[in-house]
Amino acid sequence: MPVRVFTVDAFTDRPFRGNPAAVCPLPADAEWDAQWMQAVAAEMKLAETAFVRPRADGALDLRWFSPVLEVDLCGHATLAAAHVLWEAGDVPAGKEAAFHTRSGVLTARRRGGWIDMDFPAEPAQPAEAPPALIEALRVRPKFIGRNRMDYLVQVASESYVRAMDPDMRLLKDVTGRGVIVTSPSDEGDFDFVSRFFAPAVGIDEDPVTGSAHCCLGPYWAAKLGKTSMFGFQASPRGGTVGVEVKGDRVILRGQAVTVLRGELL
Repeated sequence: MPVRVFTVDAFTDRPFRGNPAAVCPLPADAEWDAQWMQAVAAEMKLAETAFVRPRADGALDLRWFSPVLEVDLCGHATLAAAHVLWEAGDVPAGKEAAFHTRSGVLTARRRGGWIDMDFPAEPAQPAEAPPALIEALRVRPKFIGRNRMDYLVQVASESYVRAMDPDMRLLKDVTGRGVIVTSPSDEGDFDFVSRFFAPAVGIDEDPVTGSAHCCLGPYWAAKLGKTSMFGFQASPRGGTVGVEVKGDRVILRGQAVTVLRGELL
């Protein structure tokens, strides 16, 4: 039986910007086959592919796979999945989408042309950097931290963030999912900028990383003394993420646009 598949550019309102994710909505009786899902994600060759399946209670199961492994938390593919479900009519237009995931229940709701997602905060604690990290990044850090998934590195300015050209061979040996590099923004439209590198999970540079903002939000809230901010992820594609810190939760705010609809045969 064919399976619907969509490609959605997340954290942008324009095609071919932001972060592309594949989304496969599955029927309620579909087998939840991790091996098949991993094979599909490897075929799609995007940072993440989301698989979503309705539950008997009206909520949804959601899993995310990179081309090489299943991941614990993914913002842009969650945004893409919610966008697809509303656009296709699988979830009524005014209804909140509630996803059961490896990181707990995540919700998404529409607010005008934006989608708000309720995610866990993932603050970073100060940490010593493994030697390969500094050597790979080729920068002088102002702060190094670590949460359960990633390293967080603050550098002096936006120009350093934008000019970075890490040694991916060395960075692949750093334990963890990836490395977030950030600084204050030079532009008034944004509070901070970032980039995200994750060669260990098959993604040299992720275009826009929602889950990284679960770490960036608490970090910059403490630095800037504000709880509602906008960040720009300065990858070649680029994308905008709204962040609102609410205690141990973070509201991620973004836009999305569908660029492809098809079937897996």
